[in-house]
Amino acid sequence: MSTHDSHAEAHHDDLGYHATVKGYAIGFVLSVVLTAIPFWLVMTGALPKQATTFIIVAFAAVQMVVHMIYFLHMNAKAEGGWSLLALVFTAALVVIMLAGSIWVMYHMNTNMMPVDAHQMRNMP
Repeated sequence: MSTHDSHAEAHHDDLGYHATVKGYAIGFVLSVVLTAIPFWLVMTGALPKQATTFIIVAFAAVQMVVHMIYFLHMNAKAEGGWSLLALVFTAALVVIMLAGSIWVMYHMNTNMMPVDAHQMRNMP
């Protein structure tokens, strides 16, 4: 095997993301824009509170994706797809834990004993 062949083989195996200044600049500009727009909405009160809240949450989700792609270099090819699989598994666990916690808190609140003093006096 010649030197050229081993170099080509090593390059072929490396399917990960290669960071560039251009990639970091794009990520930075997107992050600034995705931060500035919700900040402007809150400071000016241009929209009703519910719409502003929804937009802030949506922009936060998009910004998380931007950070994962441009700064954490996560994609389906990085580390043979294991980093993306780990992210999906973590997201599923977080959703299950949040949904379960909200479900438990809702049912605990619904089934709690009355705390009204009049109702407490009438208890056996």
